[in-house]
Amino acid sequence: MTTLILIAVAGLAAQLVDGGLGMGFGATSTTILILLAGLGPAQASAVVHAAELGTTLASGLSHWRLGNVNWRVVAAIGIPGGVGAFLGATFLSTMSTEAARPIMSAVLVAIGLNLMLRFSRGLTQRTLRPKPHSKGFLGGLGFVGGFIDATGGGGWGPVTTSTLLSAGREEPRRIVGTVNTAEFVVTSAATLGFVLGMWDDLLSNLAAVIALLVGGVIAAPVAAWIVSRLNPILLGGIVGTLIVLLNLPVVLNFASVPHAWIAQAVVLVSGVALSGTGVYRARRNSKTAAQAEQNPTKSISVEPQPIES
Repeated sequence: MTTLILIAVAGLAAQLVDGGLGMGFGATSTTILILLAGLGPAQASAVVHAAELGTTLASGLSHWRLGNVNWRVVAAIGIPGGVGAFLGATFLSTMSTEAARPIMSAVLVAIGLNLMLRFSRGLTQRTLRPKPHSKGFLGGLGFVGGFIDATGGGGWGPVTTSTLLSAGREEPRRIVGTVNTAEFVVTSAATLGFVLGMWDDLLSNLAAVIALLVGGVIAAPVAAWIVSRLNPILLGGIVGTLIVLLNLPVVLNFASVPHAWIAQAVVLVSGVALSGTGVYRARRNSKTAAQAEQNPTKSISVEPQPIES
């Protein structure tokens, strides 16, 4: 019973993060499930993806109804993403807990670093360049994002959405809606891989899936309230730093790196500095945007907002 309560807390905390940033549900909940609930890496990723089946479907339908989906990109990124996710889930399912733990922790450290660097840039003005991405680029991005998502228990949003936003080829709302819709394909493929590789484990953790969902549902309205009051740039930096701090010791211990606390101290100081930089840049860019509105130009610019996974 205590474990289920901890898993529900993981869902609640992850949804608070996701509601504030629009990303991070998988990485946050997987980290908490491993560290607090004691689940193995494969079990944690399987629970997270099974719980996300419903949330990604609902999110995709919502974006479709609002006209935020580019179906060409969904197919180009979603199908390779599904292949990568299935292979990642199969790979993780065949590994022992001892071998999988440092691999998943390394993936989560990379995701955390991605969040730290992404939100350190603040909100930046970008000129919209409507030239479409090539199918090769989208396919490669989807495959990598799907594989990382399955092996790390999350990461589809930080990898794919951040990359597409940085390219500035389409409106942020369309990028978010498209990637969220494709995520249902990725989540389904990852879940299928876990079903084939560890069906008995998934059945035994069915209560954990429900607990994670319950925690997320409870947190959803609170997250909606938080996002309107908490600085998302600061939250993104904090969450990224915490994910790195919590998973870095596993990686360093596996590599037999001495004095791991020094690396953690460096990460902590860097995280604080990057978060502060992101807040400063966001405020500066807001002032620049306000000045641009008073002196409009012919160029079309869009402002990426914190994004959904």
